[in-house]
Amino acid sequence: MKRFLVTLLFAIFTIGVYAQETTTSTYYLIRHAEKDRSDKTNRNPDLTEKGQKRAVKWSEVLNKFGIDAVYSTNYNRTMNTGKPTADANNLTIKTYHPFKIDMKAFLQETTGKNVLIVGHSNTTASFANKLIGSEVYGEINDDNNGNLYIVTIHGDKTSHVLIKMQ
Repeated sequence: MKRFLVTLLFAIFTIGVYAQETTTSTYYLIRHAEKDRSDKTNRNPDLTEKGQKRAVKWSEVLNKFGIDAVYSTNYNRTMNTGKPTADANNLTIKTYHPFKIDMKAFLQETTGKNVLIVGHSNTTASFANKLIGSEVYGEINDDNNGNLYIVTIHGDKTSHVLIKMQ
């Protein structure tokens, strides 16, 4: 009986040591809020008043998920869209380049986290596709600031959804 208990305890301990807990990473991808289009020569405009309100609304929606990190391209409109969420969670926005990002390093850095990624009409859906590992979504229309892509990676399984907000 003693030998059985020792074997049972050893088996339980061994299973506990070698069993790996599967982590879940969730990525919330949005395009920047409405930008000021009054000066066509300005390549780095700020948000309009409507855009500022949308950024706050995104923050209210996303804060329900416990955001651990905020990534943004290095433009006023994207940084200002992510700022309310970053501020509400005492986070510093991390900048990324959508065409030069090292996805392997990014995924390692964000494993097990809830991450907001703010991009552009021509980068947000493609970033979601990179996370998914498949071309699922196309570019966002230039007048669409309300798409929320949610990509969840749990172990080796990936799920995704697109929610259209007003």
